[in-house]
Amino acid sequence: MIKPEFYSILRNATTPGTIFTHVEALFPIFRSITGKGIRCTLKYIDDRVQNFQMINVPSGTPVLDWQIPDEWNVNSATIRTHSGEIIIDIKENNLHLLQYSIPFRGRISRDVLLNHLFSISEQPNLIPYRTSYYNRDWGFCVSNQQKDAMTDAEYDVDINVSLEPGHLTYGEVFIPGRSEEEIFFSIHCCHPSLANDNLSSIAVAIELIRALQATNDLRFSYRFVFVPGTIGAITWLANNIENTKRIRAGLVLSCLGDGSGLTYKKSRNNAASINRYLEWLISNEDNANIREFEPYGYDERQYCSPGFNLPVGCLMRSPNGSFPEYHTSADNLDFVQPEALFSSYQFILKFIFLLENDAYPVNRFPFGEPQLGRRGLYPLPASLSGDDDNKPDQMSLLWILNFADGHHSFFDIAVLAEISFQTIINASIILQNSGLLDIYNNAKIHATPG
Repeated sequence: MIKPEFYSILRNATTPGTIFTHVEALFPIFRSITGKGIRCTLKYIDDRVQNFQMINVPSGTPVLDWQIPDEWNVNSATIRTHSGEIIIDIKENNLHLLQYSIPFRGRISRDVLLNHLFSISEQPNLIPYRTSYYNRDWGFCVSNQQKDAMTDAEYDVDINVSLEPGHLTYGEVFIPGRSEEEIFFSIHCCHPSLANDNLSSIAVAIELIRALQATNDLRFSYRFVFVPGTIGAITWLANNIENTKRIRAGLVLSCLGDGSGLTYKKSRNNAASINRYLEWLISNEDNANIREFEPYGYDERQYCSPGFNLPVGCLMRSPNGSFPEYHTSADNLDFVQPEALFSSYQFILKFIFLLENDAYPVNRFPFGEPQLGRRGLYPLPASLSGDDDNKPDQMSLLWILNFADGHHSFFDIAVLAEISFQTIINASIILQNSGLLDIYNNAKIHATPG
């Protein structure tokens, strides 16, 4: 059990500014699903947490129904006028090059070039993020204004990239607890210079790992994976089929840095306990939302595919595709809010605290109401009341004692009583120290009198 006072320490183990510094540091790196950029990103995480592993999987390796693609690395990419003036340069913005463009060099007509330009007419000032991972082509992403300004008859295109056998690389941190059951977090880390999607979640995850690694006694084990989107999650699943059987609950983390309220997208398995936990936690947040599962979005659709059907949901602020900055150059450092990052970090710690402490109490004196007065619990002394925000009262004790039948967990009691989970935990500690409760990790069918 994580003691409530230690949870308060974890909640404040970092600051909004500290989390944001990770976003700032990673923003300039050119990332894709393979290559030097994603390895550089993973190395940044490795330098800041303990026991980080980088796993390299060779190109051509079969992974479930997929195959690891060739590795893509970018040296330079420009469009020039006849006179040599550079009008588009990947050095100016990482989004300018279509992801996985093949090498190309030559002088082409404006009409041909226009067929290889991607822009957004509804957002004429913004550069879109586009990919061509599995369809070999080349192209540039530009603002509509930049495209409209290209009026010359011909242009010189130079895309200096390599696309050849190499590796797909993903990262993993395992934090052992007393139980082999795992709490699983997955973060996609392949997008170039998109601050909310998904540097925000990488930054939050770094601080969560540091907080958990500073905790001496965890009930569950924790696994964080940093994977390129889709192919990375599929690769991790292919390499960890047996490990998936130990996953008790999991979250895909994405878009945790914008100013909207939190959104939880439910696991495909509607009966999964994580859905109950997150729906209840979200209900206590301002402007929060619940979304039903659908097979579109982030990597939750891989973990929830029917062959695995894992208890994994997705935690976001603004969901994918729902905000105008999504997959554009407007998803920049100005869009991400340090306070939102910190709030996301604290919310996930609430979830972890709930998981770590939810258990099944059994009243040792279930026949009638135990006499609280002779145990110094009626009235409840102020010295036993816990922290200011979650003080137990007499009713907290009575709710626990009445439902401590081995069938109801602390979470069940908190929901029934409409009392905060932390208050229920504080009250349970008082009752346990007074010899009134036994606590079990799993439900007990029969409660026996003391």
